[in-house]
Amino acid sequence: MGPVGKQGPSSLPVPMGGSCLLLLFCLRLGASCPQSCQCPDHAGAVAVHCSGRGLQEIPKDIPTDAVLLKLDANKIARIPNGAFQHLNQLRELDLSQNTIENIGPAAFSGLAGGLRLLDLSHNRIRRIPKDALGKLSAKIRLSHNPLHCECALQEALWELKLDPDSVDEIACHTSVQEEYVGKPLIQALDSGVSFCSVHHKTTDVAMLLTMFGWFAMVITYVVYYVRQNQEDARRHLEYLKSLPSTPVSKDPISPAP
Repeated sequence: MGPVGKQGPSSLPVPMGGSCLLLLFCLRLGASCPQSCQCPDHAGAVAVHCSGRGLQEIPKDIPTDAVLLKLDANKIARIPNGAFQHLNQLRELDLSQNTIENIGPAAFSGLAGGLRLLDLSHNRIRRIPKDALGKLSAKIRLSHNPLHCECALQEALWELKLDPDSVDEIACHTSVQEEYVGKPLIQALDSGVSFCSVHHKTTDVAMLLTMFGWFAMVITYVVYYVRQNQEDARRHLEYLKSLPSTPVSKDPISPAP
């Protein structure tokens, strides 16, 4: 029996399990993480921490398997449509302590089913974008925003699931009713006030003014029409008076021979 030669390192078999683990590890390394952010993985749940990074817009390279996204304490001023549409596993989104003023109507599309908490507190939101928030089932924090208390805000709040821990901190920065400026919004609504009634009263007054304007125009036209006809009648009478009259003969008509 001939001697058995030694096998080189290149001929050693590679276990299939090790290959799969290596592939998964490489794929995990290839998952994107926004620059200057941290993306720790705890028991398969990916959290993306971008707090206080001076960001001015929503990062575009957020891992698709993120369940927590913290974008608080930045300089984000607007949330465009579809900013999070690829994050269908997201459960908590923190956008507090930014300078957000504008929110697109489809800004949170793709999050309606899974999102559990949306923090928009400490921003510059004046009006609630009902189209953007109305479809969410998440608890929403809106405290410490310069909200304008009006009918549209009241109608929007009816469709939102506000966070009970911060709902008392939502206040009217401005209002269609001056007496509620600076007061908690929930306290005003609980007292029975309706900002929509003011809106309806304003609409009714505008309608009455419009109707009065039309009525005044009709009366003016009728008066003008009557006066014009009277003037025409007077001129016609004066014209008839100015015509020469035909003298009538006093001699009887002689009978025919």
